[in-house]
Amino acid sequence: MIETEKESVLFDPLNIGKMTIPGRIIKTATTETMSTEDGFVTDELVAFYEHYADAGTALIITGNFYTQRSGRVYNKMPGADHDDKIAGMKQLVDIVHQHGSKICAQLSHAGRQVFQPAAAEDPVSASAVTDKFSGVKPREMSIDEIRSFVDGFARAAERCQRAGFDAIQIHAAQGYLLSQFLTPYTNRRRDAYGGSFEKRLRILLDILHAVRERVGEDFPVLVKLNGDDALPLRKGLKTQELVAIARVLEEHGVAAVEISVGHYESGFPTICGNFNLFLKTLLNDGVGREYPRFKQLAMRLSQSILAAISNWLWPHREGFNLKYAEQFKRALKIPVICVGGFSGQKAMAEAISSGQCDAISIARAMIADPYLVRHIRRRETGPKCEFCSACLAHIGTRAVNCFHPKVSAERVLMIAREKSLPNECTS
Repeated sequence: MIETEKESVLFDPLNIGKMTIPGRIIKTATTETMSTEDGFVTDELVAFYEHYADAGTALIITGNFYTQRSGRVYNKMPGADHDDKIAGMKQLVDIVHQHGSKICAQLSHAGRQVFQPAAAEDPVSASAVTDKFSGVKPREMSIDEIRSFVDGFARAAERCQRAGFDAIQIHAAQGYLLSQFLTPYTNRRRDAYGGSFEKRLRILLDILHAVRERVGEDFPVLVKLNGDDALPLRKGLKTQELVAIARVLEEHGVAAVEISVGHYESGFPTICGNFNLFLKTLLNDGVGREYPRFKQLAMRLSQSILAAISNWLWPHREGFNLKYAEQFKRALKIPVICVGGFSGQKAMAEAISSGQCDAISIARAMIADPYLVRHIRRRETGPKCEFCSACLAHIGTRAVNCFHPKVSAERVLMIAREKSLPNECTS
């Protein structure tokens, strides 16, 4: 079937530094909970990503790899902290490349945003500011620890390059450690890494320089940034200052930025949707089971009210971060990728053709339908995400999957059918 000019924009090539991807639909980072307890890649993790590559997804950004074990967000998270992880990472890369897709490793450190106590026994952050969502109070990192972290990050990037990844993405969004350093509310230091705009940005620039020394100038480095910290009544970053950060990063050789929103403490602006099943799952079968008993009781008693408020404050809409992304697009020459609730071909194509962003990235709709790109190309219908976010409620407790009863049943049947079809990523 012939594509119209507007529809074909989704399959136009895009240059990200020295890397060219054959389309504008990207699989964004998804927490998988599929590695071993020691952070090694498993066959299950490889099979999870093979679906996206088989579907012809232009670029796959993995769930976050930790650069130091102390930076784990959750249990069964993959690591890039030692050379012994390279073989498993290469296995993942090779299967993706066999299908013609590109793959980018996301690197991160949790800082104070730890889902499970076992993930980080000694949480650290820019400053000792308690996370009101999890109740975790970190300790402030010392200068020596910062230097060790920067070096560990650079070494992890080099391991990703050695494993064959096409790029890396530095996670400096959504309230993780680097986001904690950028944000005045979570960074109250009075040394070389806190206070002014330049000092709060220093750790990220230190990492960029250290990474470049190890991977060279041609290896693409992407950065994930917030479009807004969404921290009302607190000293969070607004879009204007985040755009200024992105402009500095561009000057220092960053190949592209991906725009998200919020911290854990913000509530749920990062996952706009319907929260009834999410909250139920979180408490009954998710990480909420590990909350202190008084917190579990309070949430259970107020669950219906919390769901109603969340549904009102953060309803689902496609491209809910576009209002931020387009401001980055106007200020930058490098590609701007927008994540946030995309699922339909029309909304994706409009976001790009209107100049609001250069590419879109997807998590939940691709969990529901790993073959979404193939279905868009063929104008076919696959399982449609209901944005219940039950998949996210299982982070750290069960392997990522669709847990919506109707959609997940459709997903099982669809995968069995689609696996037998040819890869069309270059058609």
